[in-house]
Amino acid sequence: MNLVGDLLAAGPTLSVEFFPPRTDEGVALLQSTVTELAPADLSFVSVTYGAGGSTRELTRDLVVGLNADQSYPAMAHLTCVGHGREQLNELLDDYAAHGVHNLLALFGDPPADGSDPGGDFSHAIELVELVRSHATPMSVAVAAHPEGHPRSPDLASDRRFLAQKLQAADLGITQFFFDAADYFNMVDDLAALGCDTPVIPGVMPLANPTTIQRFASMANAKFPDELAARVEAAEGDDRHKIVVDAAAQLSRELLEGGAPGLHLYCLNRSQIALDVLSELPEWR
Repeated sequence: MNLVGDLLAAGPTLSVEFFPPRTDEGVALLQSTVTELAPADLSFVSVTYGAGGSTRELTRDLVVGLNADQSYPAMAHLTCVGHGREQLNELLDDYAAHGVHNLLALFGDPPADGSDPGGDFSHAIELVELVRSHATPMSVAVAAHPEGHPRSPDLASDRRFLAQKLQAADLGITQFFFDAADYFNMVDDLAALGCDTPVIPGVMPLANPTTIQRFASMANAKFPDELAARVEAAEGDDRHKIVVDAAAQLSRELLEGGAPGLHLYCLNRSQIALDVLSELPEWR
């Protein structure tokens, strides 16, 4: 049983995030990406869950398949939004039966129109407690926002809620950010609250500034306008190099500062992730 919480003890860990493809072309791309990332010696991968559980079956099938076929464990995203206790217990039973023992517990994205999403859970920590109550031991991760959760009233209360959530979990994985100081400030704030649960930083290479700017706005993350301008002004290999160098520099700062691992948001593509890793001595 490969529990990610245990893998961190021998860190630093290296992981990437995948999302379940919805088309035959997307399936083929992901299959190629999984094969091409094999030399990276990943510690684990995580698999996202669509808003309101819209990719529930796709996520489940991808997680189970990766967990069975690859040399690393797959971590399934699991959300509160729109899900009942019985439904989630059935999903946990299914994961346990297929050897999936790593989960990322999230509140999830509420409906854009502000309507009640339904479900039996209001906070991710309740989902952590549900997983903890399962008969099969599982490693539970939670999300962390270095710059504060977009739905938190202020940073101080966000840190208190985060510390409480992390103390119930085995680890955290952050939303992407572009300044290492934001990550280390969060770690210091958590330590001041008595929380030393390891938090893996998430790094998003700025390959598509327009898309990532939209993601940043939703996640309450500062957007690197100067870097984005340089990426947009460049073409071909020059553009690729700017993206890779920036992500590698951030990754180096995080690892040299003591981060327990690195989680790359690769958007189901391998090349940028491999090129970033080629610049890091830990995985060169």
